[in-house]
Amino acid sequence: MALNLQPILENDLCMLYPLEEKDFDALYKVASDPKIWEQHPNKDRWKKEVFEKFFEGAIQSKGAFKIIKKATGEVVGSTRFYDFNKEEDCIFIGYTFYAVSCWGKGFNQSVKKTMLDYLFKYVSKVRFHIGAENIRSQIAISRVGAKKIAEEEVAYFGEKPKLNFVYQIDKSNWLE
Repeated sequence: MALNLQPILENDLCMLYPLEEKDFDALYKVASDPKIWEQHPNKDRWKKEVFEKFFEGAIQSKGAFKIIKKATGEVVGSTRFYDFNKEEDCIFIGYTFYAVSCWGKGFNQSVKKTMLDYLFKYVSKVRFHIGAENIRSQIAISRVGAKKIAEEEVAYFGEKPKLNFVYQIDKSNWLE
């Protein structure tokens, strides 16, 4: 059984569907809120020309998802699988953002749990890049059970390198 980087995933709150070119407008409608990017390494991602680069990278990754709120059918964010490393038996989850209306309502926990349950059928470690100044995301990923293991400069698609913390969850800890 091979790892599919764009399965359709579902939980009580959301559906994750493979991101497609036609999803740009709906996703940009969410991403155009500057509040989402306040603590992110790229604080200008709410600008259309900056978000276009992000979206292009998402499509090229062949691991990106749109997040649909089940109750309304609306696009409320995006996330992706990336940097699968067979030798290290790990993969990253990241590039995640949600509409402000979803904050503090269990969406992140629910989506991450669904993604992790899926990935741990195939790998023993899942990692996350979190911006060094993104306290909100550092807290959120710690609540999922990830531990900080490193710091590194990360060059997001079409952007300059920025300091990120690397967090990891091991399959053995997840299953406990």
